[in-house]
Amino acid sequence: MQQASSIFSILFLLSLCFGTLNAQETATKPEIDTTSSDGLFQAARTAAFDQKDYPLAKRYCLKALERSPNYADIRIFLGRLYTWSDQVDSAKTCFETVLQREPDNEDASIAYADLQYWNDHYKETIAICDEGLKGNPNSTDLLIRKAKALAALKDYAGAMAITSAILKIDNSNAAARSLETSIKDDAAKNKIGITYDYTYFDKQFDAPWHLVSLDYGRSTKMGSVIGRINYANRFSSSATQFELEAYPRISKTFYSYANVGFGDNSGIFPKFRAGFSLYANLPKSFEAELGFRYMKFSGDPTWIYTAYLGKYTGSWLFGARTYITPSNYVQQVSVTYNVLARYYFGGADDFFGFVGGYGLSPDDRYNNIQLNGTPLDTYKLGAAYKKKLNIHNILTTDFTWFNQEYLPGTKGNQYTISVGWLFRF
Repeated sequence: MQQASSIFSILFLLSLCFGTLNAQETATKPEIDTTSSDGLFQAARTAAFDQKDYPLAKRYCLKALERSPNYADIRIFLGRLYTWSDQVDSAKTCFETVLQREPDNEDASIAYADLQYWNDHYKETIAICDEGLKGNPNSTDLLIRKAKALAALKDYAGAMAITSAILKIDNSNAAARSLETSIKDDAAKNKIGITYDYTYFDKQFDAPWHLVSLDYGRSTKMGSVIGRINYANRFSSSATQFELEAYPRISKTFYSYANVGFGDNSGIFPKFRAGFSLYANLPKSFEAELGFRYMKFSGDPTWIYTAYLGKYTGSWLFGARTYITPSNYVQQVSVTYNVLARYYFGGADDFFGFVGGYGLSPDDRYNNIQLNGTPLDTYKLGAAYKKKLNIHNILTTDFTWFNQEYLPGTKGNQYTISVGWLFRF
C-alpha cells in the first residue's frame, strides 16, 4: 500500500511538472497577428513551413493582399505556394503581376524561373532569367538557374561559361561548383588521362624514377568509375599496378571514394592496396573527409587513417590533411601533416595550387613505396597548375620538393615533376 502511494505521489508530481511546463509554453508562445498585412504574411509562412498547411497559408496571403494589393513579397510567396501545389496558371499570374509593376524584382524573377524550370519549360526559364538579369546583372541565383536550363537543353558550353564566370568571382559558391560538376558529367560521360612523373634524387639513389599512369573514367548515375594502369621504372627494374576507383554519390551533402589496386612487384608498388573515404560538403563553404588506406607490401599490412578539412573563401581554397599510422603497424605512431592553398582563376579545373607538409602520403603513387620502411623525417613543398583548355581538354603540371631523412641522421633532396593531360568526350 505504501509503495502504491509512493508511485501515485510520483505520478502526481510528474503531471504537475508537465502541466506547468505546458502552461509556460502556452503562455510564452507568441500569438499570430492577423490584423495587419505583415502579421498575415508571418502567419502564412508559419502555416506553410511549420504546419505544412498550404491551403491555410494561401488564405492568409489572399487576406493580406486584400489589404495591401501591391505587397510584392506576399504575392511572390503566394505564387510559390501555388507552384508547390501544382497550380501553375495561378502561380504565373502572381509572378507576372509583380513583374509588370516591378520588372527588376529579383525574387519574382527567381520564383518565376523556378516554376518554368520545374515544369520542363527550359526556353521560357532562360527568357525569364535574361529579363531579370537586365536589372540584376550580378544575380548569381538567376545565372545559376539560366545555366541549369541551358544544360537541360544540352547547351553545355553555354552552361559551363556561366558557372565558370560565377566561380571566377566567388569560388565559394557551392551551388555553382556542384552544377559545374554535374554539367561535366552530362556533357562528357567518358574521360581518358595520361600522367608522367619524373623523380630525381641528389643523394639517395643514383638513377631517377619514372612513373606513367593511363586511366579511363566513366560517369554514371551513381558517380564516376575509373580504371588505371600505372607503369614504373625504379631501382633498374620495372613493375605494373592495376587500380579501380569509384566516387559514389550518396546525397547532395555526401559522396565517397573507394579504391583497390594490385601490383606485380612489392619492391616498387604495394602488392595490394585499398582505400575508402567519406566526403561531406558542409555549410559555410566547408568540406571534410574521413577515411582509411590499406597497403600490403612484402611484410605485414599497414592501415593508415586520414582526415581532411577545407574551406572555400572567395577564389581561394585552404585545407589541412593528416594521415595517422598506429604504432601496431610501425615502430611508433607515424603522423603526416599537409596544408594546401588553391587560387581559382576560373572554374573548378582552373587553379594554382601550393602544398607543404611533413611525412609521406599513401596517396602519392610516385612516393608511397617509401612507406615500406622505418618512418623518418620528410618535409615537402610543392606547386601545381591546372588549366581547362576547352570543354574537352585539361592540362595539369606539378612540381614537388622533398627533403628526406633516408637514413638516421642522413638527409637528401628529392624533386618530382609531373605533367598530365585529360580528354573528356
